[in-house]
Amino acid sequence: MILPVLLYFLIFNYIPMIGIYYAFTRFDFNGGLFGSPFVGWDNFKFLFQSGTLTQLIKNTVLYNIAFIVLGNVLQILTAVFLSQIPGKLYKRTAQTVMFLPHFISWVLVGAFSYQMFNSDNGVVNTLLKELAHPTYDFYLQPEPWKYIIIGFYIWKTLGYGAVIYLAAIMSISDEYYEAARIDGANVFQQIRHITLPLLVPTFVLLILFSLGGILKGQFDLFYQIIGGNGMLYNATDILDTYVFRSLTVNFDIGMGTAAGLFQSFFGFLLVIVVNFIIKKTREDYALF
Repeated sequence: MILPVLLYFLIFNYIPMIGIYYAFTRFDFNGGLFGSPFVGWDNFKFLFQSGTLTQLIKNTVLYNIAFIVLGNVLQILTAVFLSQIPGKLYKRTAQTVMFLPHFISWVLVGAFSYQMFNSDNGVVNTLLKELAHPTYDFYLQPEPWKYIIIGFYIWKTLGYGAVIYLAAIMSISDEYYEAARIDGANVFQQIRHITLPLLVPTFVLLILFSLGGILKGQFDLFYQIIGGNGMLYNATDILDTYVFRSLTVNFDIGMGTAAGLFQSFFGFLLVIVVNFIIKKTREDYALF
């Protein structure tokens, strides 16, 4: 019965790993995979020496840190807030409304973004005109997009993450809260001394899963919102969008594969190191 599962992973996960060899070649369409000139570490050297990789890593890591930290903190706060709402109807309605953005395509999010920030008839610039203020061309200024992208990501993922933490809160035994109320603890004390400490294992587990992809940006998010606007690359270009352009625009398969390999290898090492540290301090919270 497990044979189909093994075949699936073999065909779609392990056999494609042969393509890693592209990272060490100057790809030639006539020669194919094994007929392309072998260049060793030249693709990696170019990435580091050109300064491209440094900027890409900086953008990717900083965005992911913001996504992980702000996302998890807001998801925990939202889950705690929802758990304290007494009315079941309002609680379920609030959960549904917050969960809906998770099902919205990033393509639609990109359309929302354009309708809000384009210089001709965007919502923001239309409002500025009504207030007799000069308009602002968002698509020529990279700085605001750092906050716009983070805002859209949190808006879309808040409901889904909150549901995960809410499920963890619901699994906490009521006996803890009853004992705390008998001892005179108010709601805030119960949250501080019971709810939050018991959410730590879930928090650590989600952080470990997130760290594995800290160099893997949200490609759909960046591509649909920024697209091919080179004016914004300095603040919004990440490894995923660079690899995509390398493969589809520049046709530099070797360089794109080198960036992707570095991305995966760094994420793997980061998970191993962080898990090792957690295992040494709190073994129960370790992933493996």
